[in-house]
Amino acid sequence: MRDTIRFIKGGEIVELHDVGPTETLLDYLRLRRKETGTKEGCGEGDCGACTVALGRVIDGKLTYQPVNSCIQLLGMVDGAELVTVEDLVQDKRLHPVQQAMMDLHGSQCGFCTPGFIMTLFTLYHAEGEAKSRKTVTEWLAGNLCRCTGYRPIVDAALEACFNVADDAFTWRSNETREQLKKLADSRDIFLGTSERFFSSPASLDGLAALYGQHPDATLVSGATDVGLWITKHLRDLPKTIWLGRIEGLDRVEESESGILMGATATFAATEAAMTRISPDLGELWKRIGSKQVRASGTVGGNIANGSPIGDSPPALIALGATLELQSADTDRALALEDFFIDYGKQDRLPGEFVTGLFVPRPSANQVFRCYKISKRFDQDISSVMAAFRFTIVDGRIIDARIAYGGMAGTPKRASGAEAALKGAILEDASTWAAAIDALNTDFTPLTDMRASAEYRMETARALLAKALMETDGTAAESVRVLAKREADHDRAA
Repeated sequence: MRDTIRFIKGGEIVELHDVGPTETLLDYLRLRRKETGTKEGCGEGDCGACTVALGRVIDGKLTYQPVNSCIQLLGMVDGAELVTVEDLVQDKRLHPVQQAMMDLHGSQCGFCTPGFIMTLFTLYHAEGEAKSRKTVTEWLAGNLCRCTGYRPIVDAALEACFNVADDAFTWRSNETREQLKKLADSRDIFLGTSERFFSSPASLDGLAALYGQHPDATLVSGATDVGLWITKHLRDLPKTIWLGRIEGLDRVEESESGILMGATATFAATEAAMTRISPDLGELWKRIGSKQVRASGTVGGNIANGSPIGDSPPALIALGATLELQSADTDRALALEDFFIDYGKQDRLPGEFVTGLFVPRPSANQVFRCYKISKRFDQDISSVMAAFRFTIVDGRIIDARIAYGGMAGTPKRASGAEAALKGAILEDASTWAAAIDALNTDFTPLTDMRASAEYRMETARALLAKALMETDGTAAESVRVLAKREADHDRAA
């Protein structure tokens, strides 16, 4: 057992004993260290003003990823290198990203600037990224600027971020890797008392034992949702258990039959594998939050929190995913759709936790489509999320799996529409009508700030028709705004 967290800051190892269960990384930086370059903006991981970089060894390489420090718990930086804007200047010389931002007038009021610089610092150290405005804008989707305008910021990124990295962090990368290796251990972390603690088990057995003793504790994976409970709901979570150090729980294993991922595998770590299942999944994954959110947020957490508007569950349900759960006494598997019982209620027993997920790969005669509808393209919660898997033989649908998010209190299959589609002929749109009409009885959506009930139902019907049209051979650019934009760009090029 270890009663400290340890991380690297400014090339030195920092060791802390006094870490509260809900203390955020941003509060630690600003209030304890008095390093106020990192700003507090939205307090919910949307604006990027609080962005810092965490360095970890991933697949043998020292990798820097951006995270939102406002919703990152302090204890979650254990075993990492923490880089803030104060760390970038070396020998009174600006970092190349900072210099480019200054030369190309990328800052006016400057409040958002440290966050932009830290996100671009991670792009500066990324490998294999194509030099393009699209790359930069995708990387910066989680950083908001209200006064400068994005053109000079993008110009600065293009100027600085696509050359071979040459800064103090690359010069001492070997030393940093060695330091990180020394920090890695297999001891459980426990800071506090039995009534109030932050803990991080290093094994599944350790987690099962601890959670069995404290079933009222809050399990934290990426904290992209739990962080908002703290900063926005002002909830006191006296017992937190961070899952990020459990060996093997972040696994991503591909096979011919599908993908097996652990509960702490992040959206960033699973993006490539999911794209290989379907380009639609790759596009969906890119629109789940921002780079900062996807670097921390986990697929398992997106499922376990039970949100009716979570982006990943409808797509995974349509694919026939299976969830793995474990406790101190048992382990079991169940179909993902059976995990969601009612709004805010999941099929999870006291002391039981999600350990993994298996996502089947569609067979040769199956077609998969998924669509996210939201008010903003990036950084927005779904109004309607829809996913479809059709099994086709000789132009006829013999089986269908259809799942929606945002249409009920849980992510839910459209059983009536599925039944009505069996036997439908792809080339005969009149055979689809019954399935589209069945959605009216499958769902009774609500009206809220994101969409009206009428909009949701009409959109759900249109998305089913769109999926069937694409399956029948209609070109994507005829029915998708993004695909049309990319096709027009390719023709212009």
